Amino acid sequence: MKQHTPLFLGPMAGYTDSACRRLCREYGADIVCSEMISAKALCYGDNKTHELAYFDPDERPIGLQIFGNDPVCMAKGAEMVYERYRPDFFDINMGCPVPKIVKSGDGSALMRDPALAGQIVEAVVKAVPVPVTVKIRAGWDESCLNAPEVAKAAEAGGAGRIVVHGKTRVQFYAPPVNPSIIAAVKQAVSIPVIANGDIDSGESAKTLLEQTGCDGLMIGRAAIGAPWIFKQAREVLEGKPQTEITLEERFACMYRHIDMACEQKGQDIAIPAMRGHLSGYMRGLYGAATMRNRLNQENDKEQVRALLKEYYFSLKNKEDDHG
Repeated sequence: MKQHTPLFLGPMAGYTDSACRRLCREYGADIVCSEMISAKALCYGDNKTHELAYFDPDERPIGLQIFGNDPVCMAKGAEMVYERYRPDFFDINMGCPVPKIVKSGDGSALMRDPALAGQIVEAVVKAVPVPVTVKIRAGWDESCLNAPEVAKAAEAGGAGRIVVHGKTRVQFYAPPVNPSIIAAVKQAVSIPVIANGDIDSGESAKTLLEQTGCDGLMIGRAAIGAPWIFKQAREVLEGKPQTEITLEERFACMYRHIDMACEQKGQDIAIPAMRGHLSGYMRGLYGAATMRNRLNQENDKEQVRALLKEYYFSLKNKEDDHG
């Protein structure tokens, strides 16, 4: 019997809220993680930051991802949020490449200081009674591919798992992913290593797993507007043909996502936040750019649903004309 390869939903700021995570779980994501949460903001008692930690019981097992560069603040923030939400694990962000995060010494800036990275892990591990995992990058740039060194520091600090995004900070999200550096991390530590980067189909999931020999896979941006990618990846990993999504299922998933997001946040917050997801759902469809522009003008849930219904029938008619 083949070993089950766990599939993780990657934490993405502005995207992986509760509604997104629940849909990905339904389509086969084994483990999900929150958007990144500022430890400093937690320590200052920011209520909006606490809202990022909300999750539904259906999402378990779930991790809360925190970021920062001060071991004391990171430990305190983790302790505070654990008391309130009781997540299954904490993940420490050492991979975010966004300039405002890096300028503060957070995210992938920590790739340049393995000793500090290890101290942060150790502090958080001591502060909470659940496992602590770490998400890193291949390195800062091509001249500093030090992911194995940072991974070893994290392991020494008590990390229970490492996720490696096989790109440097300088690369941001631009291809290609570097599977050899992920494989090097797998060889460098004895804890589980999860491979991340450029998985956009069942076949690419299988290829990255084979190239790295890792213990699991993390899917990030490709899941935006396509939660079924987890189902497709599982099918290919199990030697089955990848099921393609139908137009009906795509739109049914869109409607559900809108309803779930509005139920959680209210339409005033949810509808603008859904724009990126809706853009993802429409990726590759005829007339998507025009429809996206129309949707971006709307803030009312029923108007958005009406536009999507109109769009669905225009695509269905086009299908019928060519069928």
